[in-house]
Amino acid sequence: MAKLAITQVRSNIHRNPHQMGTLKALGLGKRGRTVEFEDSPQLRGQIKVIDHLVEVKEN
Repeated sequence: MAKLAITQVRSNIHRNPHQMGTLKALGLGKRGRTVEFEDSPQLRGQIKVIDHLVEVKEN
């Protein structure tokens, strides 16, 4: 499976609680943090919720 590197590029200030919860579940919360996960449909759904806050790269 492919790995995805997810980097938070925008702040979570003034975001709705659903988006903030998704960031926290992914281990993000501050700009510049990067996490890696195995690609899955569940992860793609989480990314879709916060796609305007993060940058995704396939490894």
